[in-house]
Amino acid sequence: MSDSHQQNYQRFIDEVQVNRVMWGLRFGDEWVVCDSSEFEDTEVMPVWSTEAEAKVQCVDEWADYEPFEITLAEFLEIWVEDLSEDGVRIGPNWDEELDGIEVDVLELVKALA
Repeated sequence: MSDSHQQNYQRFIDEVQVNRVMWGLRFGDEWVVCDSSEFEDTEVMPVWSTEAEAKVQCVDEWADYEPFEITLAEFLEIWVEDLSEDGVRIGPNWDEELDGIEVDVLELVKALA
């Protein structure tokens, strides 16, 4: 893991703990998920700690998508179980090239606690 990826991850944790929100990309009922670069047959849901960072990704094939706020409470109460059951990992604060770390959802919960 590169230093910048680690810094982006730590900034995600810090900002979500303070602001109590994270941002995914949504179009209608569809959320952006990507194929994992680390694990075969695994998807990753990228999320960002700011709306502005999420908005940067709304280009090309995601031009119709919009940043959508997920409160920390909603994430913990609803999302964690569904993502965990589906084996989806989290991509916190991925950069413009959609590069960054992939975290197990339960590891993210521990980091946010």
